[in-house]
Amino acid sequence: MRDKLPLIGGALLVIILIASASLFTVDQRQHAMVFQLGEIKEVIDEPGLKFKLPLIQNVRYFDKRILTMDTPEPERFITSEKKNVLVDHFVKWRIVDPRLYYESVAGDEARARTRLTQTVNAGLREEFGRRTVHDVVSGERDRIMDQMRERADRDARTIGVQIVDVRLKRVDLPNEVSESVYRRMEAERKRVANELRSQGAAEAEKIRADADRQREVIVAEAYRSAQQVKGEGDAKATAIYAEAFGKNPSFYSFYRSLEAYRASFAGKEDVLVVDPSSDFFRFMKDAGGSVRN
Repeated sequence: MRDKLPLIGGALLVIILIASASLFTVDQRQHAMVFQLGEIKEVIDEPGLKFKLPLIQNVRYFDKRILTMDTPEPERFITSEKKNVLVDHFVKWRIVDPRLYYESVAGDEARARTRLTQTVNAGLREEFGRRTVHDVVSGERDRIMDQMRERADRDARTIGVQIVDVRLKRVDLPNEVSESVYRRMEAERKRVANELRSQGAAEAEKIRADADRQREVIVAEAYRSAQQVKGEGDAKATAIYAEAFGKNPSFYSFYRSLEAYRASFAGKEDVLVVDPSSDFFRFMKDAGGSVRN
């Protein structure tokens, strides 16, 4: 029995080696492709423990997850206005047909990325060439991304790849173009500002003119009302004076003479040369107003 132990151990070792060479596991994040003498024998998508023939069969794994292809530097494209724009974008893709993927690019991810980059860049160049700078910056950006995804996906399907998404991260103008655009924007803003200032000045002049006109109208109406009230007051005063002095004309004549005296001799230095027999001094000579000889 002891003599057979080495044989049993060797047999077990051979069995373990054969089992390790025959069994393999497939992760849920992977596609597994079984080759037999260099020819594709089977494609396995379900995860778990699998079996293959040792020595004559080998397995290659391909990522089932969504992969990202990001541009290291912005690409330069020309719009319909013959203006350059710098576009920074990324692509989300995954392998959906491992057999076709291997037959098309030999399962080389670098070759697949090169093929997808060429497809996406050609499509972007065509889409940007049909649109203006405004369209690609803001107006039709979402539409460009949707059309690019559909177009790139149709081409990617021929190599067993699905394009999940195409996104434009940034669309900028080159420095020399940006400066000219900024200068035009500044000039446009200044023009709008000057126009608004001129409109404001015109409105201000109109408001001032209207205020001056209203002021003149109000002053004129106030003066007219004041003159009317003054005239009415003078008329009433005259009527009262006439009524009062009409009752005693002699007293009225005497009162008027006193007013004349007061006005004529307002100052001590006033000099008045008048004939002493003049009617001006009659009330000084006689209170009744009759002149004595």
